[in-house]
Amino acid sequence: MRGMTTAQASANINASWRQDVNLIGLIGVAHMMSHYSQLMLAPLFPWLKDAFAVSYAELGFLMTIFFTVSCVVQTVSGFWVDRMGPRPVLLVGLVLLATAAFGFALSPSYGWLMVFVVVAGTGNGVFHPVDYTLINKQVSAPRLGHAYSAHGISGTLGWAVAPVMLVPLAVAYSWRVALGAAGVLIIAVLVLVWFYRHLMNAAPPRAASAPSSPTHVQAKAEESSFSFLRIPAVWMCFTFFFVFAMSLSVIQAFAPGAARELHDVPVTLVAVCLTTYMVASASGMVVGGFLATNPERATRTVGAGFALAAVVSLMLGLMALPSWLVPVMFGVMGFVAGTAGPSRDLLVKRATPENASGRVFGVVYSGLDIGQAVSPLFFGVLMDQHNYTGIFLGLAAIQGLLVFTAFQVRHARRTL
Repeated sequence: MRGMTTAQASANINASWRQDVNLIGLIGVAHMMSHYSQLMLAPLFPWLKDAFAVSYAELGFLMTIFFTVSCVVQTVSGFWVDRMGPRPVLLVGLVLLATAAFGFALSPSYGWLMVFVVVAGTGNGVFHPVDYTLINKQVSAPRLGHAYSAHGISGTLGWAVAPVMLVPLAVAYSWRVALGAAGVLIIAVLVLVWFYRHLMNAAPPRAASAPSSPTHVQAKAEESSFSFLRIPAVWMCFTFFFVFAMSLSVIQAFAPGAARELHDVPVTLVAVCLTTYMVASASGMVVGGFLATNPERATRTVGAGFALAAVVSLMLGLMALPSWLVPVMFGVMGFVAGTAGPSRDLLVKRATPENASGRVFGVVYSGLDIGQAVSPLFFGVLMDQHNYTGIFLGLAAIQGLLVFTAFQVRHARRTL
């Protein structure tokens, strides 16, 4: 615009920057509750086992239910987001998570825990389609990489906050108080999102004016709603996230314990391994946000990050390491994997057709839930067989497969 003064242009840039920062922060706080809900029960398993006289296998089945429901809902909610817009879907998701937390706290039996796990899984399933639709439609292109970085960091912090908050409350008071406090926290975030809901102004696409043949229009609309499923790049992205979730599940559930057996790591340092990984991963995502500003190097960034992570896994599985070095190695692995996070999300965006953001991210990120449900079936057997080296060799193989699938995403066809 020729008539715009320098001061006006500067004001517009500052306004755009503030709007992006506020929206990214709001999305991050909400996304933190998604990951928080995934670890709402697991840290309290010792208390729940005694309270309901159930086995760890039965408690683990609760997580299988959670991720199965979340997978289905995540796929379906992408269509809801594209049809209704992301704002109402996000608010409903937070309401369901809060309901589940209070329901857990008041549950009189294991059966009721199963009921509210379904509620929690339903609430958890809406976040990725909502978040990425808002980011892709409303955040300025130069700040997309930082938006993906902040989104990944917020999820990692959600995983970190849950045990740090819930376990001390359970020790000091009871597991019911801890879960009630979790509900209060989610309600607080819900109120915050409601108060700033005006920031989420990505609207659903307008319906086209009806031509003379309603039947033909309906058939064509249904075909276009599902046509993205015929795009090869979408399914390659799904495969990538399925494999990624398997690697994350190994790191969260089995790798610290395997490292303890292989390298005589003290119990106090075993917990530090996972914490170090998560914190370093969040730090790597900050760096990855700058790397993701150039879409052309996204594939190379993802490939390099997971290739280096695979090298660290091989070192943990095959080398004799002093116990103090093991948490450091977990930190290195977390950092290099974290740098790949924002570029990973950028790869999915490039595979996404116009007006199908919610649907694509819903299908693609359902691979996360499936991978987290499948991985324990294989690596749990290795742990039962005391094959601790096999845990790290398997992890390295999965991380290597991530490198391969990242390059396949780049070359996969993005159109029908």
